[in-house]
Amino acid sequence: MNLSDDELNRYARHIVLPQVGGMGQRRLKEARIAVIGAGGIGSAVIPALAGAGVGQLTIIDDDTVELGNLHRQPLFRERDAGYSKADLALQFVHRLNRHVDARPVQQRISADNAQQLLADHDLVIDGSDNFATRLAVSDACVALGIPLLSAAAVQFQGQVGLFKSQPCYRCFVGDAFDADDCDNCAELGVLGALTATVGSFAALLAINRTVGAGPHQEGQLHLFDGEKLEWRAIRIPADPRCRACGSA
Repeated sequence: MNLSDDELNRYARHIVLPQVGGMGQRRLKEARIAVIGAGGIGSAVIPALAGAGVGQLTIIDDDTVELGNLHRQPLFRERDAGYSKADLALQFVHRLNRHVDARPVQQRISADNAQQLLADHDLVIDGSDNFATRLAVSDACVALGIPLLSAAAVQFQGQVGLFKSQPCYRCFVGDAFDADDCDNCAELGVLGALTATVGSFAALLAINRTVGAGPHQEGQLHLFDGEKLEWRAIRIPADPRCRACGSA
């Protein structure tokens, strides 16, 4: 897939990087990435990927904009309250980069439709705010063989992990959080700048993986403490009894 003269000019600062180059930029153009949630995490992920030149972006979110969320969702404005997040995110992408083929999906992703919505993507980035959705997405990614980049932020704590086959996200959290009534940001609160930090880190990890920069990150969880301003990484072991990816 060749780059046009306009794209060569647009992505020149990428292409001069030895870790990216023309080949890496073409990989970004060929990439098909699904982003689940156009909220706090998505508000950082979507502009970064669109600006980087990811060829196809699927934005999955059934929610509408609320004033109480704008402190962490800079994709939107006060006048957008009540309108579809997925549609508004699509409009943002089109204004930012006409070379990106973006598609909004105004559906709530669940165990019933996750495989259908996520099939044919190269990477899934999950920025949803509840465990039931995250586990349904993880199970679908395992079944489809698609890498999953899971990002979450609550209060002053953030985490980003890349999962492919084994271990999976369910290996990390187990089966106890499949219910829809688990705590989320609405109950616990979240610092707006934290979601931007975590979302930008997730976008960077996605870009690095796509272009082939840096070491492999599969099975590694990055934890961020927003009070101490510290990152640390831990390795997630595979659970042989996991009902999604285990061998038992």
